[in-house]
Amino acid sequence: MDADRHDADRPPTVPQDRELVDLVLSANDAVMWSFDFTGELTWMSGMDTLLGKPGADVEEIRAPLYELLKPLITAARTTPVWQDLDLEQPLELPGGQRRIRFHARRYGDTDTGGVVGVATDASTSYEDQQSLADLAERYRLLVELTPDAICVHQDRVIKYVNPATVRMLAAESEKALLGARITDFVSDSSLEQLRARLATLTSPGSTSEPTEATLLRCDGAEVVVESVAVRTTWWGRPAYQVIMRDLTDQRAAEATLRYQAALVEHVSDAIVATTSEGVVTSWNPAAETVYGIPEQQAVGRHVSELVGAPMEPAAVLTSGGVTRAVHQRADGSPLTIRISAAEMDEGFVLLCADETAQRRAEQHFAVVVTALDEGVLVLDPTGAITSANPAAQQILGTSETDIVGSSPVTWSLYDESGNELPPREHPSMYTQWSGQPQNSRVLRLRRPDGTSVWLAINSRPLMPGDQPPHSVVISFTDITESRAVHARLEQEATHDPLTGLANRTLVLQRLRTALQSSTRKQSMAMLFVDLDQFKVINDSLGHNTGDKVLRTVGQRLNTAVRHDELVGRLGGDEFVVLTHLGPSRDRSAHGEPRELAEKLRARLSEEITVADRSLHIDASIGIVLAPPNDTRTAEDLLRDADVAMYQAKECGRGRSAFFDVELRERMQRHMRLEQDLRGAVRNDQLWLAYQPVIDLRTDRTVAVEGLLRWTHPEHGTVSPGEFIPLAEESELINRIGGHMLSTAVHELAFHRGRCELSTRLKVNLSVRQLDDPWLLTTVRQTLSDNDLPARTLCLEITESALMRDSAEATRVLHSLRELGVSLAIDDFGTGYSSLAQLQRLPLDILKIDRSFIAELEQSPGAENIVTSIIAMAHTMNLTVVAEGVETVEQLDLLRSLGCDQAQGYYLGRPAPAREFFGAAVSDTTSIPPQQHGDRHTSDRSTSAPE
Repeated sequence: MDADRHDADRPPTVPQDRELVDLVLSANDAVMWSFDFTGELTWMSGMDTLLGKPGADVEEIRAPLYELLKPLITAARTTPVWQDLDLEQPLELPGGQRRIRFHARRYGDTDTGGVVGVATDASTSYEDQQSLADLAERYRLLVELTPDAICVHQDRVIKYVNPATVRMLAAESEKALLGARITDFVSDSSLEQLRARLATLTSPGSTSEPTEATLLRCDGAEVVVESVAVRTTWWGRPAYQVIMRDLTDQRAAEATLRYQAALVEHVSDAIVATTSEGVVTSWNPAAETVYGIPEQQAVGRHVSELVGAPMEPAAVLTSGGVTRAVHQRADGSPLTIRISAAEMDEGFVLLCADETAQRRAEQHFAVVVTALDEGVLVLDPTGAITSANPAAQQILGTSETDIVGSSPVTWSLYDESGNELPPREHPSMYTQWSGQPQNSRVLRLRRPDGTSVWLAINSRPLMPGDQPPHSVVISFTDITESRAVHARLEQEATHDPLTGLANRTLVLQRLRTALQSSTRKQSMAMLFVDLDQFKVINDSLGHNTGDKVLRTVGQRLNTAVRHDELVGRLGGDEFVVLTHLGPSRDRSAHGEPRELAEKLRARLSEEITVADRSLHIDASIGIVLAPPNDTRTAEDLLRDADVAMYQAKECGRGRSAFFDVELRERMQRHMRLEQDLRGAVRNDQLWLAYQPVIDLRTDRTVAVEGLLRWTHPEHGTVSPGEFIPLAEESELINRIGGHMLSTAVHELAFHRGRCELSTRLKVNLSVRQLDDPWLLTTVRQTLSDNDLPARTLCLEITESALMRDSAEATRVLHSLRELGVSLAIDDFGTGYSSLAQLQRLPLDILKIDRSFIAELEQSPGAENIVTSIIAMAHTMNLTVVAEGVETVEQLDLLRSLGCDQAQGYYLGRPAPAREFFGAAVSDTTSIPPQQHGDRHTSDRSTSAPE
């Protein structure tokens, strides 16, 4: 066959070339073939074997080969020259099916050209693909049907969950979980363990050790799981697959077994197992103790012989299962025993409770209680008094007949401030329903004869383990005489005269005592409560009304806390609550104090009626924790709680914040910087840096943005992100903003004249400046003083500032527009503006926030967002500027997307006016070549001011 024939459009192949082609093709198990459009089909050696016809002649090969190639040849007639074509065809052979893959290119025209290509056996690749598909399907079914929960999270965001995960977390569907943060479903107690475990998975496929963790279900319940994390990938990026197994049933079974074993071995009651005839088969350690007979001597003997009295288990069961009897120890001493019987396989189980000591103690208790000088009352679960000792009758000034059957909630009890306690706050009712004791509660009782007596009352549940309502034991002592001696002095020295709460002296005293206690093993928390906007009440309604509000606040705080928690008033509208965090209540380091803070805020926010006016108040609460062995003084803790309170106010008031050391240092630094900022303008420490804005169509500088900088004499360069908010929080922002606007306009006007520039100036306005009634006058006067055309100035306002009060912002912007200045919306995409809102604003320029530009190269989503913003802005006739351009790739992509202008470190770093304009910045400034070396990530340069 003519395998070496050449066409006019194909370069000739010398024999050595052909040998080289054969060698390459044979190494890849490929056979070369060609077809010219005149109808001639040629191929190289090996085609007979590939087609399953080894040794066949040319005609036996040509026909089947042409049938296989016919679709590809037809397609080649309509495709461009040298475009790759691929075709995979099945070939039925006696031994089964083989799949042939053809890869070809067209050459020449449709008259004189043809197609040249190679053919390979694709059967193995096809089978591999089928195997992979089958394997993937089996894996999918395994994941979907496994009872273990499996989820995949990436950057802490859930990307996949199987049905078992949906069930474990009690979610309505997998949509309720996808996109949520994985940490939302992990208990605080397990978060650190989770982070540490993930940090060890540094390479794909690495697996963590099985670890127990507590998850939070959607219904609020917790579930304990055993989890294993595997480092994997999700859409090409690192991710983690977590397999979780619910340990609830396992834990319950283990706990039951442990409980049963402990019950038998460690219970104080004798547990005896017998046959149906009453012969002992099991004798626990408590039985040895109660009856004084070792187990080895007891097993095998009749139970009656061992307990020293007739006892038939079947008779006990028939009589109701519970009875009492007098038994005898091995030494002959009598025992009062309560017997409970239960039937088991081929025998009985007897529970013999030794009540001997209890009966003796009851007798002793009755004698002691009768002789006590302290009053003792016993209340049943309904709150009715069932017994009263003689001391109680004397202190209460009434007889036992009148006391028994009555309820303490009918007594007239008053707290130390003279307020009558509502029934729910009586010690007996509190303990009855909460199960919590009240110790040494000092209250005043009005007796039936009209006289009053001060009592130190203790209330405790009679059986703490029972469910409420509880039976309660109340004990009280008459402290009238001792209180009368010390009341006046103590009140004046340690209590606030307005609210009756502890004053600063008592708060610090209690705090010092707690901190210096060598036995303290529990953490404490101090909550610093400051009323929000209380000055408005004082100024508008008068100090008398303010005092009534403070008293109400004090009362509410006092009634919202436990009796062992100290509530104090430091002065003005500042209160504190000091609490000990009990280990039984601790759920996390911040859990209990945060709950207490929210409880206090909820109580304070209830309506207050003063002088026929309904008032509503809220509070900002700073919280500081003092673990055991804390070295801070009481004054230090009070200061730190105060710092945390101010942090809560900075975050928007009506909330709580926890103190940490960084917060104190940051507050101290902010305070120093705010003081120093007041002299920064006067001392020439504030100055402007300028950054070019480049037109992407002409590659020329069309504007410069003035960026505010502060060189502090002690701290050096202070970030604008730190000192601009300080200026905005005070009255400084308008003065600094006006000064910087004047400076920027003056410097640009000077250099425009010197260098004959037509560059425009961009200056940011603060949200506070929009409220300045002198803003328009300042802008007009500044432009006039420097003979700078208004069209040269562009004022930039952030999107969030415009959305804060869009109606007022629209009015101010229209006024500025009437002056002739341009207006830009800055940091677009970070706020929540709508198209309708933008259309109402007189804007000229839209600046895309740098966060979208930074993601352009990595995220297709960011590119889509930027494309949409550009298209939207252009439909509104707005010029689009991209901020934060730092690479040539970003610049090229923005240009291809139709962005109008750009600025960023790649185009030019901010520089002082002397350096910037001295470098011959002009309309002919071109985009710099791609930089090599270090790439700088620009900080958020704040304009003058931002």
